[in-house]
Amino acid sequence: ESAGGMTRAAGAKPRATSPRTASRRAPAAKRAMKGAAADDMRAAVTNLKRERIVAAAADLFYADGFVITTLDAVAERLKVTKPFIYAHFRSKSELLGVICAHGIRASLDALDQVLATNASAAEKLSALMHGFMSAVLDNQKNIGIYTREEKHLDAKDRNAIEDMRREFDHKLRALLDAGVASGEFDIADTQMASLAIGGIASWAYVWFRPGGRLSVTEIASHMAALVASMSQPAIRRNPRNPGKTRKTPKK
Repeated sequence: ESAGGMTRAAGAKPRATSPRTASRRAPAAKRAMKGAAADDMRAAVTNLKRERIVAAAADLFYADGFVITTLDAVAERLKVTKPFIYAHFRSKSELLGVICAHGIRASLDALDQVLATNASAAEKLSALMHGFMSAVLDNQKNIGIYTREEKHLDAKDRNAIEDMRREFDHKLRALLDAGVASGEFDIADTQMASLAIGGIASWAYVWFRPGGRLSVTEIASHMAALVASMSQPAIRRNPRNPGKTRKTPKK
């Protein structure tokens, strides 16, 4: 160091942290970690409470209808007071928006997960149909409530859900277009096909009965196979042997 003691000599090692300084720093780090853990715990508890409220409201909206069901009825179902609900949702309409968006969001998430893979278009369509059907059937009440109570949604919630539906249709049609371009699909009108595929899955909430002959997984597998057979390449004659047929090869 210099005479003033302020400049460290070249090549000198940095001064080691004293045990006293380290002991002061350790509690601060621990407090930060505890604070983050506490925040995570509070967020988890809040989400759990919101999920309980949404589930109870969905049961009542599905069984009795949105108009007839009151927040008092939801609170009674949960065995809580109405202020407990207001602490998480501003109104019954907001609850309806969350319930209706859930099934649509689950379907879009299933599509996005499939599109993020490196699979072929045919493999993606099969996986999509399986995930799409599962999302619809797992959210049967949410889809049913949306179909029946859409007119009661606030404008912003209705528009947000419509945006998700349009995004789903656009991405599904793009997948079909890609399959046609690669020779994996034989579809004359991909827009009509995307609407038909969406309808097959979306309408399943009407006829599905939990605990019925087929499980959700079995139904999803059957529907995936059905859509695959609808979109498979055309069969054409083998020019070397007219008595045999072969599928249109991939480009």
